Amino acid sequence: MPDRGDPQPAAPVFATPPASPEKPHAERPVPHEASDGAPPRTDLDRLVRAAIVRATQGRSPVSLMTAYVDWLAHLAVTPSLQQRLAGLAVERSIQLSQYAARCALCGREAAPAKCVEPLPQDKRFSDPAWSTWPFNILHQAFLMQQDWWQQATTQVPGVSRHNAQEMAFTVRQILDLWAPSNIFATNPVVLRKTWETAGKNLVDGAVNFLDDAQRAMAGRPPVGAENYKVGETIACTPGAVVFRNDLIELIQYKPATGTVHPEPILIVPAWIMKYYILDLSPDNSLVRHLVAAGHTVFMVSWRNPGPEQRDLGMDDYLTRGIDAALAIVKAIVPDRPVHAMGYCLGGTLLAIAAAALGRKDDKSLKTLTLLAAQTDFADAGELTLFIDESEVSFLEDLMWQQGVLDAGQMAGAFRLLRSNDLIWSRLVRDYLLGGRTAISDLMAWNADATRMPYRMHSEYLRRLFLNNDLAAGRYVVDGTPVGLSNINVPMFVVATEWDHVAPWKSVYKIHLQADVDITFALTGGGHNTGIVNPPKGSRREYRTGTHAHTAPYVAPEQWFASRQPVSGSWWQAWCKWLTEHSSAPVAPPAIGAPARGIVPVCEAPGRYVLER
Repeated sequence: MPDRGDPQPAAPVFATPPASPEKPHAERPVPHEASDGAPPRTDLDRLVRAAIVRATQGRSPVSLMTAYVDWLAHLAVTPSLQQRLAGLAVERSIQLSQYAARCALCGREAAPAKCVEPLPQDKRFSDPAWSTWPFNILHQAFLMQQDWWQQATTQVPGVSRHNAQEMAFTVRQILDLWAPSNIFATNPVVLRKTWETAGKNLVDGAVNFLDDAQRAMAGRPPVGAENYKVGETIACTPGAVVFRNDLIELIQYKPATGTVHPEPILIVPAWIMKYYILDLSPDNSLVRHLVAAGHTVFMVSWRNPGPEQRDLGMDDYLTRGIDAALAIVKAIVPDRPVHAMGYCLGGTLLAIAAAALGRKDDKSLKTLTLLAAQTDFADAGELTLFIDESEVSFLEDLMWQQGVLDAGQMAGAFRLLRSNDLIWSRLVRDYLLGGRTAISDLMAWNADATRMPYRMHSEYLRRLFLNNDLAAGRYVVDGTPVGLSNINVPMFVVATEWDHVAPWKSVYKIHLQADVDITFALTGGGHNTGIVNPPKGSRREYRTGTHAHTAPYVAPEQWFASRQPVSGSWWQAWCKWLTEHSSAPVAPPAIGAPARGIVPVCEAPGRYVLER
């Protein structure tokens, strides 16, 4: 379908505020910053600090130094801990010596019991070759050192929780850099491969390295991503863009059944990602699954902002994003409440929107579904390692200069959180072993990153992460704070068991905030892999249960113990819940609402998702 430009709704209620005219650089409003009475930062201050944080790949050196001084000073005045750590070091040395002696006596036939076992998610030393001499000694010495430093950085009394976590994280990154698995001469798997191929793996690895370096410098996606083309092999569920403004496109998907449930579904993904994580390849698409189950589905596709959108704020994402999309959905499917679903940051913003609607007693929503979305950021997991006053201040200066937070700068932090999986294992696999792992549709999506506007990202970090305004009832919408207790529709909340971005116990806190019936589902996997879990071939499990708003609170540990795991995908449980909260099927609505001036703009997936 050819692009026909922006539709013009018949009534102003469906329009969104126009973009404000671009202001000269010096006159641009500065996002809210810490109100500690200090004088505002000058342009020179910002330029210097932006240069520093760019050189440190987004980390504040002041924050790192503060954590180090806090840890070292408290350790220096705790002689009992010093003595205990010294004793532990001697004990570990003796254990390693005894282990080495047993290995020498046993030979190759029967390896003795290990002194230290790696963590369950640590697969670096799983190959049997690591049980042979001298590699068994090397990897056991590394694990012992890792365990010693974990205790040394986390058990010092008086150190702030944040600084202790940052020290432990930093030391772990340094240790992982020098892990025996990452070094050619101390990795038996690499040495064996080199012997078997007469060094061809190293040649192939060098070719892989040069290819990756060229792709990185040219801004091209990783090898294999070209097999996934947006609109052809992924994001290919049939539909049309029925609305576009300067921030979003709204996609309406074509019905796949003769009748549909009359209440439409509006999906709000996070703007930190392209929307099609929920519409990957046909067998991996939640959108296609919903359409096939007889639902009318709408999807918000966020624009990938450039420096010219630097002054878009959280309020803009609420009004030009969710409010605008909801108005169009209600125009196309009138007189029907909407099933609203939000993922990650999109879920957090949708919860704010639902609270604002509930405060006005607006009946636009039928239900609210949140996927891996936090509404209380007090325990926001390892991501908080990169968020304190110093980190945010430096980051604001970088974004002030650039206008946006670049996708690569943001991706670096997420890679560090899972460095073993996303950095070091790839180094070994691609550059030392000379192999290539076939890229999946989810991996291709992950490489298609987006940028964050200066104002919005600063407000998001300060108002939600640093100040936790939403949980505290201080988040202001339309001049008045909103409370999540204003939400007045049933909720379905999904968390993932191994989520390092939105820990499941943090997501579970919605039970303390919303005074409605909440069906909570906990699924295996991480922040993305646990959500993208189609029923076909699913090997995961999930737990689920409904908590009535009149029932007493149940702690997350008690909830977990009382719920038996169910094999399969949480998608099926959610679809069943949606059906229970929907009316009898009717004929599907038309694409758009021509009588109201809402006509298709272009075919899905639209224009914004293709912007780089």
